[in-house]
Amino acid sequence: MPRISQFYGVAIYMYFNDHLPSHFHAEYSGSEAVYAIDSLDVLRGRLPQRAHVMVIEWALAHRPELRDNWRKAVARLPLEQIAPLD
Repeated sequence: MPRISQFYGVAIYMYFNDHLPSHFHAEYSGSEAVYAIDSLDVLRGRLPQRAHVMVIEWALAHRPELRDNWRKAVARLPLEQIAPLD
């Protein structure tokens, strides 16, 4: 599972050829949550509130890149790194 970004202890991943809906995985301090790209709803799991807020802020700023990476992951193409949260 390629790591596509990392910031403040949060690591963001995508799997190749993963299931719908389009989503990404966020890990922080032993916790994991899966976020839908389009709605940013948590599909499963849970992060501490502070990490969750940072993931949402980051994803809102990078949704087009997340969508592009999702298309690449489905096609098993190399994923692009996405800038971390400032």
